[in-house]
Amino acid sequence: MKLYLDKNFLEVEEPAVMGILNLTPDSFSDGGRFTQFDSAISHAETMIRAGASIIDVGGESTRPGAVKISINEEIDRVLPVIERIKREFDTIVSIDTYKDHVAELAVKEGGADIVNDISALSYSIGMAEVVANLNVPVILMHIKGTPSDMQKDPFYLDVVGEIMEYFNERIGFAVSKGIKKEKMIIDPGIGFGKRFEDNIAIIKNLRKFKSLNLPVMVGLSKKTFLGVISGIEDPFEREVETITADLISAMNGASILRVHNVENCVRSLKVLKKLFYRGSGG
Repeated sequence: MKLYLDKNFLEVEEPAVMGILNLTPDSFSDGGRFTQFDSAISHAETMIRAGASIIDVGGESTRPGAVKISINEEIDRVLPVIERIKREFDTIVSIDTYKDHVAELAVKEGGADIVNDISALSYSIGMAEVVANLNVPVILMHIKGTPSDMQKDPFYLDVVGEIMEYFNERIGFAVSKGIKKEKMIIDPGIGFGKRFEDNIAIIKNLRKFKSLNLPVMVGLSKKTFLGVISGIEDPFEREVETITADLISAMNGASILRVHNVENCVRSLKVLKKLFYRGSGG
């Protein structure tokens, strides 16, 4: 499967790795570590050299209970960093935002290649039109509620079936606004309005989302449900759990893995490729 980026494309027949660059003081795992410009660029370079295919730049935390920031503050955080990354490195950059104006500036002025919208084009009234006009790929994520209330007693009768229905509706909406289906990626939104058992069910049933004929992205790096499984409360100590869950997600059909530790993910995928995927020699 290929993800088209204008004349170029990102091959996602085997999992690609997206490195997370949070320019926020309050993200759950790495908040405050990369708020300074130089540290952000240095970390982006580290992830690129480690094998990241995409750098996902975010200026507002979307952890449970996160507080919203203004459009101007978000732009001030992300735009200079995206501009520098695109100028200095040969890499794909996604802008992690649900705000249409931020997305537009990140692409037009910063050079971002992908829009990563946790709301699947539903929070900003103009986002679908912006993405269609920019003609860039878009990541459509499932979320139940908003970051401020998504973990307040979420409930599903059939989490996978309900997410599938959501994606069918959102894909249809996006197409109706002029977004090409071949430029869409779906993300089931692990941890975004999900119970422990919902996250488990999503990972076990990832292949069902492949029926939509779109690349599937999974973002589970260091999340709370992994700590519930292993008993590790500190997100910084959940690297083993993250690698294990990411590899299982890849084996179950994930096309893109969104992670904090790119090097560990890339190294483990090399082993998985050799031992699991067909045609990898041996």
